[in-house]
Amino acid sequence: MLSAAPNTPAEYWDMYKPHRGEDPQPRPAADRFSWVGLDHEGPGAELLGSPANALDLGPAEGENAAFLARSGVEVTAVDFSAVQVDRARAFWSGEPGLTFVHAEVCAFLDDNPQEYEAIYSTWGAVWFTDPEELFPRVATRLTAGGVFGFSHREPVTGQYGAQQMGGKWLEGRETDLTVLRWQYGPEQWADILKQHGFTTVRTEVLPNPDRAALGTLLVTARI
Repeated sequence: MLSAAPNTPAEYWDMYKPHRGEDPQPRPAADRFSWVGLDHEGPGAELLGSPANALDLGPAEGENAAFLARSGVEVTAVDFSAVQVDRARAFWSGEPGLTFVHAEVCAFLDDNPQEYEAIYSTWGAVWFTDPEELFPRVATRLTAGGVFGFSHREPVTGQYGAQQMGGKWLEGRETDLTVLRWQYGPEQWADILKQHGFTTVRTEVLPNPDRAALGTLLVTARI
């Protein structure tokens, strides 16, 4: 039987990686920082430099945030799914230097004046938030010389800008919900970032070990 249809984007992400079975859900290993979501693939936290603090936009289960916190970084991780925040807090309860916040990222950036030496998103909120709304806010919260980094699935050629999501959480359910993701190619992201005052923009596509699958588009920039 299908579960209830999500009616908001946050409810859509409440359904991400649902726990099955009666045993407690094992937490992720958090033994490295991953931009691609695959074990032992691609670059790691070195792309963020050596920040004293960092902001994770859309951490889901929180393994990247936990890895940074264990490395001595003060990390705030913001997600608008209450289910994901509760799960991440349970996974990493008592982890020093790590705070999970339930909030929409643009509202959080508006309401919290703290600056960060690194702001990042790994297949997270940057992919699902209009950059015209998000990037100006990121720019105001990033320290001079700080790093903004994000990754998302390599876009299909020609499928750029706001793209409507499908997926198993919408199929077969009666709902008016539309979930969007914003995706661009490397040069397009570079142009958008420069328009919002970012410099030293670097973009690359990291191939998937499975040659039949799409890779990961990785972007870093400074302010």
